Amino acid sequence: MNDSEVSAVGKQVIVACAFIHHNFDGVEKIFMSKRAATKKFMPSVFELPGGHVDFGEDIVAGLKREIREEFGKTITVGDPFAAFTYHNSVKGSHSIEVVYFAQFDDIGNIKLNPKDHSEYKWLSFDELPKVFGNGKDETDEEIQLIKRGFALLDAAQLKF
Repeated sequence: MNDSEVSAVGKQVIVACAFIHHNFDGVEKIFMSKRAATKKFMPSVFELPGGHVDFGEDIVAGLKREIREEFGKTITVGDPFAAFTYHNSVKGSHSIEVVYFAQFDDIGNIKLNPKDHSEYKWLSFDELPKVFGNGKDETDEEIQLIKRGFALLDAAQLKF
């Protein structure tokens, strides 16, 4: 049984996620991964990468650990820009998710851990509908914060 299936009824769980972005020939894109079909919570759903922060673990260290475990990559973590909560019906927990701007230290050679993810995509703002489905659409809270992340990146680029 993996951590996302361990019972946590009545507990709060902290989740750290990365809004990993990269500029491809003048087009800003974000990295999204598809959860493995074998996952009990949100199987086959595209999401921002990240995971549970262990008890006593620094939230940024936990995010870096999760990215290393799931993709074999290191990241540079920037500022948090969003947070939201949800009920995890599999764990029975109340999750608090914090989303950070981040970048891969090197975008090549991404290795998916098949227990966690089945594929990934680099998506521009206009390509977000490619990950809709399985309960995720433009009204989904994570999609709304992704749109906000793109807007913040655009605003930051205008300052320079």
